[in-house]
Amino acid sequence: MNTQDTLVAYHAAAGKAAWNVPDIDTAPPRRPIKTIGIIGAGTMGGGISMNFATAGYDVKIVDTQQEALDRGLSVVRSNYQRSADRGRFPQSEVDIRMARYDGCLSLEDLADCDLVIEAVFEDMGLKRKIFTELDRIMKPGAILATNTSALDIDEIASVTSRPQDVIGLHFFSPANVMKLLEIVRAEHTAQDVLATCLDVALEINKIAVVVGVCPGFVGNRMLFKRQDQAMKLVYRGVMPWDVDAALNAFGFKMGPFQMADLAGLDIGWSKGATTDNPIRDALCELDRRGQKTKAGYYDYDENRSPVPSEETAKIISDITGAEPSQMSQDEIVDVCICPMINEAVKILEENKAQRPSDVDVVWINGYGWPADKGGPMYYGDMIGAAKVLEVMEKLGAEDPDFAPAEMLRQLAAEGGKFTEIDTGGLKTARV
Repeated sequence: MNTQDTLVAYHAAAGKAAWNVPDIDTAPPRRPIKTIGIIGAGTMGGGISMNFATAGYDVKIVDTQQEALDRGLSVVRSNYQRSADRGRFPQSEVDIRMARYDGCLSLEDLADCDLVIEAVFEDMGLKRKIFTELDRIMKPGAILATNTSALDIDEIASVTSRPQDVIGLHFFSPANVMKLLEIVRAEHTAQDVLATCLDVALEINKIAVVVGVCPGFVGNRMLFKRQDQAMKLVYRGVMPWDVDAALNAFGFKMGPFQMADLAGLDIGWSKGATTDNPIRDALCELDRRGQKTKAGYYDYDENRSPVPSEETAKIISDITGAEPSQMSQDEIVDVCICPMINEAVKILEENKAQRPSDVDVVWINGYGWPADKGGPMYYGDMIGAAKVLEVMEKLGAEDPDFAPAEMLRQLAAEGGKFTEIDTGGLKTARV
């Protein structure tokens, strides 16, 4: 079997394995799901809702203001209309799908929904408040889901009298397009809730991966490590566009700074704020907030094509005091990618992922990992555990947060493979 055939076979097997959750009953009863409630009609809420309306579910979508609700439903209709205009389905289907929507202004209107998904800002206080209300409002047996991308779902569940009904359904943006769905199994999530959500994921045409509760879950937890190292490189004088270029050459369509500009640098920032990223703060104060303002880490032309920015370079120099530094693309890739592999090993050590191939499914389907490199675990085997350990020992000496995982040391000593790590799967309470 050649390399390409091996990769194809690995991806197929990994995708199939991700649906298998070994420690739940072979056939737990499913909860009937007919009506979906979505809290938040913004980009995420609207995108999430489209998955369900497309699959034939009735959808109740709630926002606090009529204007926001109308705007959200208008975006949904525009998305459907665009698809119909491109011939993806008949024009008549636009009205059929929109007829499945019921716009609401109160959580009380969701009382009879079978599954409700909260998709509001990443603020724990707000989410606790919403789930306290849902606990009071929702009918018995309703599944209460949060779309949080990083927050502690056990804490969210703790404000309810029914933590067994709470689960994480982490959709990826744009939610009506991206295939990945991280299903986050909290400490008390009931087996039938998990089994039902897996079935629903299949019905809405998602690729589901079951993960455990930890900051950032699997995908974002690894992404944070890459972002941290990318920023450390900038503080050493490597320009953002050089970091991005190395990761583009590796196979990512977008590097960390290109991605930050696309998302918006002002996410989690407000005017006058001082955060742990003073470069970002300075850019935002100058209204360099990303593609939407035609300036962020990069300057953007009328086609939103990124151009290295002299202004950004000066801001970086003023803040870091670092002289411009050159680093080879291979070195940049090692510094950014090996910490992701190391963090994945820690995730497996902590039993927050079921198997190494699940990590690869997350990154292939949610973050644009280059398919020819298999996924972080597969790529780790391509370069070898000894190489990853060498990089991590150097980075760990500079910052204890990047210390090598114990299992990484073991793999390097024994010549083991990342894709063959077996730590026994997720460890949570079983209800």
